[in-house]
Amino acid sequence: MILESTLTCPLCGHVKTETMPTDACQWFYECEGCHALLKPKLGDCCVFCSWGTVPCPPIQEHGKGHCC
Repeated sequence: MILESTLTCPLCGHVKTETMPTDACQWFYECEGCHALLKPKLGDCCVFCSWGTVPCPPIQEHGKGHCC
């Protein structure tokens, strides 16, 4: 299982690699570049599935539709 994902802000393009939680979905993330509060896209369970390079651990383990 991959526990790091690189998030890219859709507003300013700021990029940062973060460690994903293994026990919960992360619904919000504050961009360090523009301080926007990122939320998941409609249909996604967390910010990593929407804005990251790697989906969250529950999706990696069980597939889409089986998160949190």
